[in-house]
Amino acid sequence: MTVLPDFRLETYFSRWEFTARHHLTASDAQTMAMSELLALAGPEDRHAWEHLTLGYTETFGDPALRHAIAGMYEHLDADDVICFGGAQEALNLAMQVLLGPGDHAVVVTPAYQSAETVPLSLCDVTGIALDADRDWALDLDALTAALRPNTRVVSVNFPNNPTGKVIDAEDFTRLVRLCDERGIHLFSDEVYRGLERDPARTLPQAADLSERALSLNVTSKSLGLPGLRIGWIACRDGELRSRLERAKHYTTICNSAPSEILARIAIENRERILARNRGILAANLPVFEEFFAAFPELFDWQAPDGGCVAYPRYLGPDGVEDFCTGLVEEAGVLLLPASIYRSELTPTPPDRFRIGLGRRDPGPALEAFADWLTARR
Repeated sequence: MTVLPDFRLETYFSRWEFTARHHLTASDAQTMAMSELLALAGPEDRHAWEHLTLGYTETFGDPALRHAIAGMYEHLDADDVICFGGAQEALNLAMQVLLGPGDHAVVVTPAYQSAETVPLSLCDVTGIALDADRDWALDLDALTAALRPNTRVVSVNFPNNPTGKVIDAEDFTRLVRLCDERGIHLFSDEVYRGLERDPARTLPQAADLSERALSLNVTSKSLGLPGLRIGWIACRDGELRSRLERAKHYTTICNSAPSEILARIAIENRERILARNRGILAANLPVFEEFFAAFPELFDWQAPDGGCVAYPRYLGPDGVEDFCTGLVEEAGVLLLPASIYRSELTPTPPDRFRIGLGRRDPGPALEAFADWLTARR
């Protein structure tokens, strides 16, 4: 097994996330206080919270939590869900269960780093790059051509991190059928589902479309509750779910009992929380539009289709890496430069940066950002 490289995003965050004055690259929606979340609890969940004992929990996850999660899907029940300590554990273990020496995987880029590096540590991987010059389009013909007889996994993420791209539902359905026809597991990262600018563009969930597909989700992103550390995989393949459970025995074994109850409350109230978070995004987008419009010589801005991050182009002569370094060191405003999303599989644009749109009151951060830019003119 190949040793995994440093996780560039987390290494960068370990330096700046809690020291920069303005975290303007957050990938999650605005979080809520414990009191706000508990105020949403019904009598049964409130009783469960108040009388919780802090013992071990079931490896597959709390049955009531899994039942609540299954309610998010059209064709799944609680037995089709297995919970993990966040999306990262789920992704890591899924790839270890699905892939091995002699196998092949296809990964769409740019992507969250582990979506690429974990498969690369296990087998041969081909990257298919979203086309930045065509609104981050996914070339399904190129993806089809990349498939091999030993391809076991195709990994995608829509709404995409960092680009915010959402492909057409017709193309997504075509991708699911393509994988099914070839006996391939589609691994679909759906952690930003529910934050589409146009709700009509919300994609179906892969696990609803195929018995072989895996849908990854988490409380961290669209719901804005990363502190709960609860993620899950929904999949109708019972044998695969059993293998995932056995793999989990070597990592977290089981989830935090308090987090499972809090996650259940959040998921049971997900429509209310998502509406709140979509409202924050809708209020923020014009603010960001106005900001970037004031500096047309420096930025090529495009609002994301979904999720709460965008990936603008930086046009300045100093390059995006120096730009992001100077901004955080001199103005205390944190962005993620393109190097964080570089790929070993495909070329990736070197002039982009990730900016977060999902936190309340971005005004002070954007003001500090604008003051710094103006002083450099």
